[in-house]
Amino acid sequence: MTASFAEPSTGLPTALSVNLNKVAFVRNTRHLGIPSVMKAALLCLQAGAAGITLHPRPDERHIRADDVRELSALLTLWKTQGHAAELNIEGNPFQNLMPFVAQCKPDQATFVPDSEDQFTSDHGWALDTMGATDKAKLKAAIDAAHAAGTRVSLFMDPIASLMPLAKALGADRVELYTESFARAHGTPEQPRLMKQFADACRAAVAAGLEVNAGHDLNLQNLSDFLIACPAVREVSIGHALIGDALEMGYIQTVQAYNHRIAVGHGLAQDPTAAACGHDHSHDGHDHACGHDHGHGHEHGHGHEHGHGHEHGHGHTH
Repeated sequence: MTASFAEPSTGLPTALSVNLNKVAFVRNTRHLGIPSVMKAALLCLQAGAAGITLHPRPDERHIRADDVRELSALLTLWKTQGHAAELNIEGNPFQNLMPFVAQCKPDQATFVPDSEDQFTSDHGWALDTMGATDKAKLKAAIDAAHAAGTRVSLFMDPIASLMPLAKALGADRVELYTESFARAHGTPEQPRLMKQFADACRAAVAAGLEVNAGHDLNLQNLSDFLIACPAVREVSIGHALIGDALEMGYIQTVQAYNHRIAVGHGLAQDPTAAACGHDHSHDGHDHACGHDHGHGHEHGHGHEHGHGHEHGHGHTH
C-alpha cells in the first residue's frame, strides 16, 4: 500500500488508540468493501491517533483475519516513515488471538476473558478466583507474547487488590474496564467511582505495572477520567469515537479526543467549564455540571471494545 503520510501532532501523556471494530462491522453488512477499515486507520493516524486497536473475534463479526494482516503492514509502513504509533490486538488468548500475535508481532496484545459468543466485553480477569491450571495457561500465553516481542496488557476490573496478581503472572500493563465509571459519570456516584479507579490505578503502578483504560469512554467523560487517573498511558476507544466520526469526520473527531486528553492532564482549557460555571480543576471531585458536554449525542454503554466493546475497546476495546 502506498500512502502520503501527514505528520501527526501528539506528544500527550495518554495515548489515544482508535478501535476500528465498528468500521469493520458496518463494512461487513454489505459486500462492497466500504467503509474502508484501512482508510479509516490512515485518516486517524494522520489526525494524531497514537495507535490502532483491533479485536478479531472468532466469528469475524467485524475485524477479519485479512484486516489484521493489512493493518499490521500499514502500521509497519507508518513507523518506517518516522512516525510513532502502535498496533494493539485484543482478544482471548485461549481462542484465536495468539496466532495473530505470533504472525504480526503487534506492539501490544490485550488479553480479554471473553467467551466466543460474547456481545461485548463486560468483565476483567478474575485472578483471585482463577485456578492454578488456568493461571499457568495464562502465564504461558503471556510468555509466548513476550517471545514475539509483544507487550501484554490484561483487561481488569478496577479492583486494587488484583493488580499485584496481574504483575505476578508477568503482565506489563493492565487495561482498566471503565464501563462502571462511564455509567456513573454525571451522577452522584461519580466521586465514588473516580476514587475506585484512582485506587486501582495507584495499586497497579505500585505493583510495577503500566495502566491502560477502555470501554465506554467518550468526549463527555474522558477528561474527568484522566483527572482521576493521570497515570493512564493509553485509552482505547471505538464505539463512541466512530459514532462521533459519523457526524464530525475522522480527523476532527480524533483531534477532539486528543483535546479532551489534554484537558484531563491540564494541558488545554476546557471550554465547557466556563459555560457551566464550575471549576473543573484536578481535584478528583465530581466535575459534572448537569450539561451534556458534547454534541448532544448519547454515547451509551454498548461500546464494542473490540470485545464487542468498541473499546470503541470503546475497545470495539
